[in-house]
Amino acid sequence: MHANRSLPLRAVVAAATAAVALLVSALSGHHTTGAATALRATASAHVKTTTDKHNQADVTFAQTMILHHRQAIGMAEMARTRASSSDVKTLAVKVKKEQAPEIRTMVGWLNAWGEKVPRGMYGMRHGHPSDMAGMMNKNEMHALNRASGKSFDTMFLAMMIKHHEGAVQMARTEKKHGSYGPAKALANRIVITQTAEIAQMRKILQTS
Repeated sequence: MHANRSLPLRAVVAAATAAVALLVSALSGHHTTGAATALRATASAHVKTTTDKHNQADVTFAQTMILHHRQAIGMAEMARTRASSSDVKTLAVKVKKEQAPEIRTMVGWLNAWGEKVPRGMYGMRHGHPSDMAGMMNKNEMHALNRASGKSFDTMFLAMMIKHHEGAVQMARTEKKHGSYGPAKALANRIVITQTAEIAQMRKILQTS
């Protein structure tokens, strides 16, 4: 009689043991899957960090191109009220529209890298722009600001061609020596865009 009553008890214990084993197995599988997912995420993050690493050439490019772009925008703003040629005014609007967002992008990079964001438009070394290709000095900028009409158009185009040529030179240096992917991509875009605008400005000068 006692043996008969213990049979169902043994069956219950066996079933419970099997259920616990299944639960442990499931939890173990979940843990393994979670660990694998975390491992993949870590590897992916490592690849991204390696790819997006910057060097001193990237820092120099961002700092100097910010100043370069600011000066170009300053020249473009003068054209709004002083130019007489509709072609010059249209080009000036285009320059400002292209370069203002690029400045914001490069400022963001420098902040993220913990590097200095330059002020003004005349450089970081004693306020002298000679270390940046194509930059105008203060006297040239003042002369442009005093000009108007056709005289302004001619001066603006000659100066902006020189300015763009300097930017293209700086961008090619970044493409050659930089390591930060987005900065090299921006440099490539500057080369393409400003080379086309140089050709456009030369054509305007020839036909005016």
